[in-house]
Amino acid sequence: MNNYINMVQQYSITLPEFDRGFHIITNYIESKLSNLPKVGLVNIFIQHTSAALAINENADPTVREDLENIMNNMIPENMHYYKHTLEGSDDMPAHVKSSLFGQSITIPITNGSLALGIWQGIYLCEFRNFGGSRKIIITVYS
Repeated sequence: MNNYINMVQQYSITLPEFDRGFHIITNYIESKLSNLPKVGLVNIFIQHTSAALAINENADPTVREDLENIMNNMIPENMHYYKHTLEGSDDMPAHVKSSLFGQSITIPITNGSLALGIWQGIYLCEFRNFGGSRKIIITVYS
């Protein structure tokens, strides 16, 4: 039995601009991963400080709406103690939210597919009103 990584592949994608909120991007990721190994790991990393990645509910869109509302209530804009304000009222809260969610996720590969649960999808968590396109690095370990 081989207990070490044999091969590493890396891809980059640029996501189109998304509105502020939580967006399922599983199809964008899977479309880049046509020949996955039978067993391995995929690490997905976003190269930004005001957006994040997460895995969550992929069926009911109200989950994404609720997450947006919860985050906006927990981390509001225009707080008097924010010092980093030159890039807009949504910028500092976006950095905080991004730090809470994180910039990368790792997903096992099983039988040549991402081993996501039946109700799981990969989220782009866009915390800016006008975040622009987002760059993602995907690394496949087999």
